[in-house]
Amino acid sequence: MDVVLSLHGRTATAIVLYLSVVGLWGLVLGVRGLRPTPNFIGALVIAEIAAIAQGLLGIALLFSRSPSQSLHLLYGFALALALPLAATLVRKREARTASLTFGLAALFAAGLAIRGITTA
Repeated sequence: MDVVLSLHGRTATAIVLYLSVVGLWGLVLGVRGLRPTPNFIGALVIAEIAAIAQGLLGIALLFSRSPSQSLHLLYGFALALALPLAATLVRKREARTASLTFGLAALFAAGLAIRGITTA
């Protein structure tokens, strides 16, 4: 289980860094008045897959030991739901609003990941 714990920790760090870059990318697209590009949407999908994989690692760890704070689980669920929720909010919005919303949602998700790390 030490390997799974190490993977869980390293994946969390990678998710924070990745979501930060994707969030800034979304803000740049929004400031330039551009709609989310297919590459940007693909990056968001990769982030969501990584968040789900992180959750699966966390569930595997949950069977061997409980987290020091139960709030850690809440941050994990919120991280997995943040980007799909943002997608439902921007379905019928203009291009600039969609890019800005996705960028802010990715930065928010990075913040959730940071809080998850600090409550581990």
